[in-house]
Amino acid sequence: MGVLGCAFHIVWSLRLFSVRPSAVSLTVEFVRTGLVVFACQAMVLSGIRANHMASKKMFVLFSGRNPKEKSPEGEIHEELSPMEESDESKLMLRSHETSNEHITCMSKWVELEKRLQKNETIDKGVQEQINREREHWKNVLLRIIVVMRTLAKNNLAFRGDNEKIYQERNGNCLSLIEMITQFDSVMQDHLHCIERNEIHYHCLGLKIQNELIQKLAGEIKSTIMKRIKEAKYFSVILDCTLNVSHEEQMSLVIRCVDVSTNQVKVEEFFLEFLKVDDTSGLGLFNVLKEVLCTLQLDIGDIRGQGYDNGSNMKGKHKGVQKRLLEINPRAFYTPCGCHSLNLALCDMANSCPKAISFFGVLQRIYLLFSSSTKRWKVFKDHVAGLTLKLLSQTRWESRVESVKAIRYQAPQIRDVLNHLENIGEPHNTKSEAESLATYEIYREIGFLDAMIEATEVTTLMEIDPVFREKRVICRKKQFDENVMKR
Repeated sequence: MGVLGCAFHIVWSLRLFSVRPSAVSLTVEFVRTGLVVFACQAMVLSGIRANHMASKKMFVLFSGRNPKEKSPEGEIHEELSPMEESDESKLMLRSHETSNEHITCMSKWVELEKRLQKNETIDKGVQEQINREREHWKNVLLRIIVVMRTLAKNNLAFRGDNEKIYQERNGNCLSLIEMITQFDSVMQDHLHCIERNEIHYHCLGLKIQNELIQKLAGEIKSTIMKRIKEAKYFSVILDCTLNVSHEEQMSLVIRCVDVSTNQVKVEEFFLEFLKVDDTSGLGLFNVLKEVLCTLQLDIGDIRGQGYDNGSNMKGKHKGVQKRLLEINPRAFYTPCGCHSLNLALCDMANSCPKAISFFGVLQRIYLLFSSSTKRWKVFKDHVAGLTLKLLSQTRWESRVESVKAIRYQAPQIRDVLNHLENIGEPHNTKSEAESLATYEIYREIGFLDAMIEATEVTTLMEIDPVFREKRVICRKKQFDENVMKR
């Protein structure tokens, strides 16, 4: 009979069974809103029992009276035969189809069907407003996420002393939002709503910032983990250091072959900092096992491990590398090359008296000029190239920058020291400048200056500026000389 016929049977049956009007009106609303399919399915399931019962007492069910109960007119209704019940049902259905109520419901259903097809229902305006709100918040969150990604990428602080928009010292995040507002209409409307107190959830507070940071970090970490799992085999690199809170933390770096792109290459991915309470070899190894289990990485897939030269890391009996090799013999251990080179350079410099003296002179020159703004200005006026730099105690490769200033600008630096010796400086400053210019730097560049001056003098005297080379004595060896030595 179709959906409409099933809906009609539901309404008509409820009325015949003397159901309360609220239930009938509720079913009519189901029909009007398109939920009649669900109601019809329920009617079909219950119709099997209804048809079985209607074969004997259909009229009794419709009337809701006892078969032997007298009617108001004093008549007793006897049970009807199945044929009579069928004829009676047809007459009642036919009379209902021509009633005003059925025609009204039918016309409303047809009208609703047409509106649904044309998308012109009564809630069309509400749905359009919901779509506009959804698109607005999507654009707002997109701009906020871009700002936060930029700050995180450049390692900049998010918040300041104030967390309100258009106020001083409100941090980098809100300042960038204010800057975007000057050129973007979406953020202009959003901030205007905030100023007029039209919205209370503006997505600019510290909680949403922390949540977005965690979401971005989680997405980046998921991408990295996907690449590592595609490569299957990997190496671990660990290093421990103190943070600003004086707590020991260990950095975890995974090295693998990145096969996610067309150009296959070896990549190193930093994953996270791990808080460490026990810095022994066993404690660090337990932390490594826990984090690998959390990241769902198999410890048997490790093919390399690299640490510094600390005994808790490289120890051949109780170090991290030894404990890992006991579980996975294929995890080849390689000490950190940069750390090993740094230790070698430190030992070389500390064992050579000339190197100790040389770096001591560099440090003295830097401290002489950097301890006074006046002397530093004198240095900048006379030396236009590289500036002096403090020696690094941990990173020896950074000492190259300190050496370059002396290596390429020694004459200019000597002139600055002579200038400090002649101007009105304290006695200790004059003594230090004279000592550095005369005894330290001249020893390095004095011979070169003497060579230049000697060349100029010999040129004026029309003499070739060539030093006489020492004659090489050539002695002829005897045929039995090697035999005699034996």
